[in-house]
Amino acid sequence: MVKNHKLAKSISDCGWGMFGTMLKYKAEKEGKTYIEIDRFFPSSKTCNVCLNQVGSLPLDIRSWTCEHCQTTHDRDINASINIKNEALRILRLCSVQVLSLGTSDTASLRGCQSPEQTSVSSDAIPVDARSPHLFVEKCG
Repeated sequence: MVKNHKLAKSISDCGWGMFGTMLKYKAEKEGKTYIEIDRFFPSSKTCNVCLNQVGSLPLDIRSWTCEHCQTTHDRDINASINIKNEALRILRLCSVQVLSLGTSDTASLRGCQSPEQTSVSSDAIPVDARSPHLFVEKCG
């Protein structure tokens, strides 16, 4: 892109920021919920099955096997599943927080940026509030 790596990073960050801004605008315009995941969330190096986290995972490794549950993961697919689960977990935390405040169902989720500060019942989310895994109850 550009020989100056700092300039290239700035351009990339600006482009990604503009994309996020446009996506947020479009979501709000359509009445959808927009949730941002922390950029340092370890989505690609956390097993989406058992939540075991690998110490380090260089970018050139595209697939890996979890040492704990022996599941083989494609790095990108595993990351996308973990990101989806984290967004659903945050959404669930925010929904519980909005319901506990007694506000209407059209309440904004803007106050839910740091779910670690929210206390909810233990059956709503896993014990570890930082877990990327969404708690799902079996139906039927």
